[in-house]
Amino acid sequence: MEQGIAQKLGWCWRVAMTGWLFILFGSGGLALSLLWFNVLLVVVRNRDKRRALARRSIAASFRLFLRIGRLLGVFDYRFTGVDLLRGDKGCLVVANHPTLLDYVFIASQAPEIGCLVKAGLMNNPCFRGVIRAADYLVNSQGETLLPESQRRLAAGESILIFPEGTRTRPGEPLVIQRGAAQMAVRSGCPVRLVHIHCDRRFLDKESRWYQIPARRPMITLTVRERIDSQNFIKAQDEAPAQAARRLSDYFRQALVPDSR
Repeated sequence: MEQGIAQKLGWCWRVAMTGWLFILFGSGGLALSLLWFNVLLVVVRNRDKRRALARRSIAASFRLFLRIGRLLGVFDYRFTGVDLLRGDKGCLVVANHPTLLDYVFIASQAPEIGCLVKAGLMNNPCFRGVIRAADYLVNSQGETLLPESQRRLAAGESILIFPEGTRTRPGEPLVIQRGAAQMAVRSGCPVRLVHIHCDRRFLDKESRWYQIPARRPMITLTVRERIDSQNFIKAQDEAPAQAARRLSDYFRQALVPDSR
């Protein structure tokens, strides 16, 4: 009886702290946008240096956020192979997307990586300034998106993209959009695979923020192999789209959630 009461109280605590973390995340993004990034805009005139400082600031904020989440007992996490990710240059980083925090986990460990973000986030006052300061790509850029991504990759910037386009639906096969594969094939860049595993349903596509598991979830981020996108091109191909289709099929298999 006492154990059941303790578990219920622990669950209520984690629900409350999850809500508080959402408030902290949004207010932190707004504070960075209104205060720190404006200071950088005035003090640091070089755009590349300003972007690098902004990204490192975001990564440091994310690391603090994750430590607070662990300290409060909301979630736990483990990283494997992140040194590989930090060393990648001019690489397209693709990852599966089981939880709302996946970008936070990756960016906290690899601040120099750029990201392709949803256009809708530009309408959010908490995130708009962060996206601009970090100079992330926005998927509403239309015809300029591919040339700009090619330019950045050729210049040595790595770019993170979730090829599903949204969070994974629990219990359903991965649905891979072809944009990531098209970007890799047409840019001729290598691809780094990242696998994210959450041992319980937590902040997934079908869950509200307050629908948390009975026990604290463990989120594991594993940096996996680096592949050559050009290996998916065959001599008889009439268009890059055929190679992109093969690479998308590879993503569908390589990023499938495991059952650990």
